[in-house]
Amino acid sequence: MTVTIQWFPGHMAKAIRQFEENLSLVDIVFEIVDARIPYASQNPEIKRISGQKPRLIILTKRDLADPKLTNIWLRHFETLHQPAIAIDAKTRFDINNVLSVISPILKDKLQREQDKGMKKRPIRAISVGVPNVGKSTVLNRLVNRRAAQVGNRPGVTKGQQWLKAGKQLELLDTPGILWPKFESQEIADKLALTGAIKESVFASDDIALFGLNFFRDTHSDELQRRYHLSDSDMNLSDVDLLLKITQKIGMRDDYERASNRIIQDIRAGKLGGYTLDIPETR
Repeated sequence: MTVTIQWFPGHMAKAIRQFEENLSLVDIVFEIVDARIPYASQNPEIKRISGQKPRLIILTKRDLADPKLTNIWLRHFETLHQPAIAIDAKTRFDINNVLSVISPILKDKLQREQDKGMKKRPIRAISVGVPNVGKSTVLNRLVNRRAAQVGNRPGVTKGQQWLKAGKQLELLDTPGILWPKFESQEIADKLALTGAIKESVFASDDIALFGLNFFRDTHSDELQRRYHLSDSDMNLSDVDLLLKITQKIGMRDDYERASNRIIQDIRAGKLGGYTLDIPETR
């Protein structure tokens, strides 16, 4: 039986308070989400706290997601009049990409300030998102240096810091923020599978089974190739399929170790690009 994942330590409550306190200092919110889970990685607390403050949604890890579904998500956000862009570690991405999107959004506000005789100033933004979503990587690309610590585990960014991206943009970095109660077990499973939740708070075999079920339904060829599975193997139950893969990769009956291998393979894109969220279902 799957155990419900709940993850809301004290430092995340503190991060939410900091976000609320600093919101008045910025012109726009950069909400960083994972292109593999554009819905599940949107923290409802961020939208609630942001209120009428403009938001730019930045979908990261585009290279690990299904490219067709990423384009569908971008069109979906467009229909909602929600500015959004998608990036990855390989594609050129810098401050000009962001300014071209946010400058029209903030044009009227900045013009009103100048009309009042206020000195022209950089745009100020705050960057928020769930842990391990690629937020620090985005900031480092924008400021063109390793200003924010980057890691492949949740909770790397521990505090807040202002970063300068040239003369036109100033960014406030924040720690990753999850929310007190997930909307559903499915969202918790998606966050765990993609690495937003620490391994210590979920059972690896539960998440591996969730991943196998998804890939069996949507990417069966990639699943078969990766683990050398036969057509008859694909007719096994999820549990029996996990045990079969455990044997195939030489781990005998150590299904927990095999579960961790499967999760890491999925996160690293070794089963191909995938997107767990589909706009039409949301």
